[in-house]
Amino acid sequence: MTHPEHLRDEEADKLHGLRERDPELDRLTGHVRKFAVMMTARHGDRLEDRISGAEQDSLAPLAGFARNLRRDFDAVRNGLSLPHSSGAVEGNINRLKMLKRQMFGRASLDLLRIRVLLAR
Repeated sequence: MTHPEHLRDEEADKLHGLRERDPELDRLTGHVRKFAVMMTARHGDRLEDRISGAEQDSLAPLAGFARNLRRDFDAVRNGLSLPHSSGAVEGNINRLKMLKRQMFGRASLDLLRIRVLLAR
């Protein structure tokens, strides 16, 4: 799950050996790497090509993933192209849910409100 350049030599050798022995794993690795480059370089314009390539491959889980991407194509393409992110909002929502779970059944809404306001 890391960039190939960040692998230690023995990890790279092990991955190379696995890819040589299993052609499906080799094809999957190629698809994943192409998709990762598209994500990190913000090349949403290449999404159609990546989806088509995955759908044409015989790897069923990969084709299913590609079909699901196609369901909301515009949103996925924009997420891969635009510099905007909802990461900060998602982080705050996650923090609020965690506080709510910690206090469920133990405290009142007033105490939850104070914790949310003071947790920053």
